[in-house]
Amino acid sequence: MTHDPQRTVRIGAGAGYSGDRIEPAAELAEHGQLDYLIFECLAERTIAIGQQARLADPARGYDPLLEERMHAVLKTCATRGVRIITNMGAANPLAAAQRVREIARASGLAGLKVAAVVGDDVLEAVQQGAWRIEDNGQPVAALGTRLISANAYLGIAPIVEALQGGAQVIITGRVADPALVLAPLVHEFGWAADDWDRLGQGTLVGHLLECAGQITGGYFADPGKKDVAGLARLGFPIGEVKADGSAVITKVAGSGGQVTARTCKEQLLYEIHDPSAYFTPDVIADFSQVHIEEVGPDRVAVTGGRGRARPQTLKTTLGYRDSFIGEGQISYAGPGARARAQLAGEIVRERLALTGAQTEELRMELIGINAIAGEQMSAHAPEPQEVRLRVTGRTASMKEAIRIGNEVETLYTNGPAGGGGATKSAREVIAVLSLLLPRTLVHPSVFIEEA
Repeated sequence: MTHDPQRTVRIGAGAGYSGDRIEPAAELAEHGQLDYLIFECLAERTIAIGQQARLADPARGYDPLLEERMHAVLKTCATRGVRIITNMGAANPLAAAQRVREIARASGLAGLKVAAVVGDDVLEAVQQGAWRIEDNGQPVAALGTRLISANAYLGIAPIVEALQGGAQVIITGRVADPALVLAPLVHEFGWAADDWDRLGQGTLVGHLLECAGQITGGYFADPGKKDVAGLARLGFPIGEVKADGSAVITKVAGSGGQVTARTCKEQLLYEIHDPSAYFTPDVIADFSQVHIEEVGPDRVAVTGGRGRARPQTLKTTLGYRDSFIGEGQISYAGPGARARAQLAGEIVRERLALTGAQTEELRMELIGINAIAGEQMSAHAPEPQEVRLRVTGRTASMKEAIRIGNEVETLYTNGPAGGGGATKSAREVIAVLSLLLPRTLVHPSVFIEEA
């Protein structure tokens, strides 16, 4: 394709996590004058949970809001020529792409090209090698049958391949979050695979956009210190990017929230351990010389991202069955609420010991008193008019986890006076660990089919 060095590519961020709002994405599709709309929806544990869903039903394992999001934006994007890139494929990009094609046909969009990017699932390679876990130095084999999934973070290459193949919707599994933005920039501007400074600047733009509403004032807001108007209809961000990688972060005019130097700086530092060495599959980005400048209302120019040669290993997330969590909660109000809640917790602790409940970890928390700050910092807190006891325990089985909530519930009639609003739950914990896998063992593939 011919690359226009004067062109501005507009990329909108339609989601910052799996359960994010859908209306801002629809607003971007309708009024954002976009070239691309991305949806970043994968947290660390999401694929492991998706793998469980796929084992139960081979047609599932992708993001549960995929259909709703596509119903909201697909026709508008197709009509306006906006290409969609998302990691909502989670543990099953092929099934997700098939579902998008079905929605496209039902929406009168026959012929729409939908791509699935696969190859991030490296469970077989991990199981066959003598790899060690980065977090604790233990061999992966020590996880045994508890290991559910192993997914490597892919880079831009398969997404760029799908764009070159004409895909209008691209569904991936695990890819590096900034790659969802960097890939269309490489495609549109023809950046070389070793143009490290432009790749570093493009990664900066991707990092700023990936969490959607965080950079437009959500999560930034702090009443009285950092006031943000219109949070109930927060607008999601748009990156306007030039061929040299320089960018302006903005949002749809009239939408809620704000884009300022301060919101951009907070997002710049989000999840960055070393600003001079942010490792991604495509580049080791350097954000240490980034310049941020307000150039208009809700318009912030961002330059100065740099980079150096990409790493030879890919971060790989291991999902495994860790344990079970049982929980029970109950409230106390009025005079002596704190003392009654404390007594209730002591009763539950003693009851679990008397009945031989097997817990690996047990926590008694008074929400609003010590649940976050801890006992020492909360020692001189004022006497509350209401307090909620939360008892949580980690166990090796669901049966033992259920017992914790049951004991809290019995406080209705067997505990201190005035308890109410008891709830209980038990769930399996899917946890994650990491290892570094040589990129030579990871082989992405792209499948493009028409609706």
